[in-house]
Amino acid sequence: MSGTGSRGDGRGRLGAMVSGLAVAVGCVLFLGGFAWAAVVYQPYTIPTDSMSPTVSPGDRVLAERIDGADVRRGDVVVFTDQVWGATPMVKRVVGVGGDKVACCDRQGRLTVNGTPVDEPYLDRGSAAAGGKAPASPQDFSATVPRGQIFLLGDERATSLDSRVHLQDAGEGSVPLSAVQARVDAVAWPMDGMIGRPASFAALPGGVSAAGPLPLQLGAILVGVALILFGAVYGPVAARLGRRGATTGAAR
Repeated sequence: MSGTGSRGDGRGRLGAMVSGLAVAVGCVLFLGGFAWAAVVYQPYTIPTDSMSPTVSPGDRVLAERIDGADVRRGDVVVFTDQVWGATPMVKRVVGVGGDKVACCDRQGRLTVNGTPVDEPYLDRGSAAAGGKAPASPQDFSATVPRGQIFLLGDERATSLDSRVHLQDAGEGSVPLSAVQARVDAVAWPMDGMIGRPASFAALPGGVSAAGPLPLQLGAILVGVALILFGAVYGPVAARLGRRGATTGAAR
């Protein structure tokens, strides 16, 4: 009988060990994922409809803290520029230093250094003639100085962006140092990650790499699963151990 009891106690101890380890690892992953995200990302609330339909007024977004040197064409960035009003704004980068940005070509598309850029994130609808509306209601052309970026809102009809500042120094561009973060995802409502436009990938420099948010969320979810598993497994293993010991003693 004592041998059977020892086996039961051993099973209970092993269950408690596995349970404790799962909870400990789960806590590390859960808290580590949150801490990592807090260091890398900053939340913002979208104030206007200038980036519709990509993000809408009131949307809560997560923006990765980056240096201006990490900015690529197609990025949706948060920036602050004194000329633009000294308040945080969210726009899409369509040109970097040395680029000639113009609109529109015969198909109504934006061009960068003469290369047409398809912009699937725009709601171009249907023009009265049966074709798509142009990527910008007004034609424009600008050359971006080195160390600067050219920015447009995705709602081209109403966005107050680089087109409004074409007569300013830098032809509407802002310095890279003005960039604070790059928008990676819409947290509320949960619309998910904001993809990098494939049309910009073919241009020199390509597009930026996706942020670490999926890895951080994965760590948090795995952590929750391990914590729940550990919390359930320990008592179940102990109960099975006691039941096995009782059964053995009865025999």
